[in-house]
Amino acid sequence: MLNKTLLVTGSSGLIGSAVVENLYTDFEKVYGLDNNMRAIFFGIQGDTRWNQQRLETHIPNFSHIEADVRDRAKISQVISEICPSLIVHTAAQPSHDLAAKIPFDDFDTNAVGTLNLLEAVRGHASDAVFIHMSTNKVYGDAPNRIKLREMESRWDYDDPHFADGIDESFTIDQSKHSLFGASKAAADIVVQEYGRYFGLRSCCLRGGCLTGPSHSGVELHGFLSYLIKCNLEKTKYSVYGYKGKQVRDNIHSYDVAQFIRQFFANPRIAEVYNIGGGRDNSISILEAFTKIESISGIKMNFDYSETNREGDHICYLSNLSKMKSHYPGWGITKSLDDIFCEIVASWKHRLGTALL
Repeated sequence: MLNKTLLVTGSSGLIGSAVVENLYTDFEKVYGLDNNMRAIFFGIQGDTRWNQQRLETHIPNFSHIEADVRDRAKISQVISEICPSLIVHTAAQPSHDLAAKIPFDDFDTNAVGTLNLLEAVRGHASDAVFIHMSTNKVYGDAPNRIKLREMESRWDYDDPHFADGIDESFTIDQSKHSLFGASKAAADIVVQEYGRYFGLRSCCLRGGCLTGPSHSGVELHGFLSYLIKCNLEKTKYSVYGYKGKQVRDNIHSYDVAQFIRQFFANPRIAEVYNIGGGRDNSISILEAFTKIESISGIKMNFDYSETNREGDHICYLSNLSKMKSHYPGWGITKSLDDIFCEIVASWKHRLGTALL
């Protein structure tokens, strides 16, 4: 028997569209709520209408809702009318650097928008499951206090406690988050509170580098997608600090969607999970240059600044132990090689003759 209704906010983005594509067969109706704010935040390069149109064309039970999560009355109306069984909240202002230039838009989108959804769910769909795409930036720059060792092409943890990465007990306090990290931390905490205080079945997914072929990567957000796009177009990529050895763990949007499916099948209350690629899917900027050059045959064009981004992580690896213990049927299925090849193919398709 199919579940009744899925609502995905930010449905034209990377994770939102992956959730629609991978879960639509589980539901009678799928609604995607989006208003292409990524194009407002990042300009034409961040436009996601192409992805919206792709979903409308290929997902038979998908309906697009043009709405802004900051519009409290509209959000309440939407939740009341469709009464979703599952809400996957991926809509956000996702850039650290941009947040400092638009602090009200950032906080209103990330924190207040999340509260608008939660309160509408409490009032009109209290039996629903609520999954919030949070971020590892709720930990601020505290991961930079972990003892590190410098290797030839990357930084790595030099503390055996973190051999498998950072787990959910890591502090979110007393650190520099960027305003983006602060607004997302506020949303993360309020999602937990609606679980603990009101009993909402919910979780926060504190993402590492979420990636995949449907990413509209730009310089201010979308590490691998943007890096690969720069290589294919032979445009300059800027590296900010840490010798280009800063490390991220990358998880394909498909694997994120599969975890969401597992959580919905067996939901918990006010859970928090660090979701990323783990050590096996980790890569530094320098290593990413080498990998894309080997795939495309194009030498990476880049410049380097000694000044790192505010609050940027030197090395971040997600410890996936809690996720795997709670949901042993879930695991990483997409390798770094898979991720690179799929992103390359996607950009070649989207850019078309521009690459010739």
